[in-house]
Amino acid sequence: MSFQDTSIQKVSEYWNSRPCNIRHSTKPIGTKEYSDEVEARKYFVEPHIPGFAEFERWKGKKVLEIGCGIGTATISFARSGAQVTGVDLTEKSLEVARQRVAASGLEDKVRFFQADAENLSDYVPVEKYDLVYSFGVIHHTPHPERVIEQIRKYVTPSSTVKIMVYNRWSWKVLWILFVYGKGQFWKLDRLIADSSEAQNGCPVTYSYSRASGRRLLEDHGFRVTKTEVDHIFSYSIPEYVKYQYKQVWYFRWMPKPLFRALERMFGWHLCLTATPK
Repeated sequence: MSFQDTSIQKVSEYWNSRPCNIRHSTKPIGTKEYSDEVEARKYFVEPHIPGFAEFERWKGKKVLEIGCGIGTATISFARSGAQVTGVDLTEKSLEVARQRVAASGLEDKVRFFQADAENLSDYVPVEKYDLVYSFGVIHHTPHPERVIEQIRKYVTPSSTVKIMVYNRWSWKVLWILFVYGKGQFWKLDRLIADSSEAQNGCPVTYSYSRASGRRLLEDHGFRVTKTEVDHIFSYSIPEYVKYQYKQVWYFRWMPKPLFRALERMFGWHLCLTATPK
């Protein structure tokens, strides 16, 4: 299935209605307490992110974050000493991100742009960055390859690109197929889109194998230097939405080394590190 006929406007409306992770805290949005709780929950549930992003590595460097959402990684980069340009498609996410950056006292380290990443250079001044970072974003746009082409305008031969897209051969996709899709594999692309996020019905969600994820970058001027798979969400949803962390029984009794091995084989996140060719 192709999502290429989906409008950017439809994607924007979906994410503007409920920005990703906006409910990670019950504290008032805009407060330091809210921002800190959102960050703590994000990295508790997805502890591989700091290792992938390498926040401290970019101290004194320029970082372009495509799809900054409500600003959790933005703040982590800025707090580590990077100068960050955060870009997002939706007004609501940027509103929250700005409030969080202000609450963290990092306004001098961050600037924001609202932009469609497929046409990034129409909105964001073309400058060279040490890192272009995009975590869980470009698989939600109708033409991900256009985003990669845009990224080429913002890098030098020594730049690093770090991108996370969803892994097609993952535990989550298997769960979606058999629990929600009742085994209807011919509907898999639509099933993944419908069930990939906290709110159902995402207009666009592509998923990639290790090979197709590499091709996405390598066919558009980059050389992939590292490919990692990680992250299986192991918590029971009814408790999780109440901010309680109770693992599903079969994960609860699984030895930790076995669970980590499972994540590295069948995790939901395909994390790609690349440099320009």
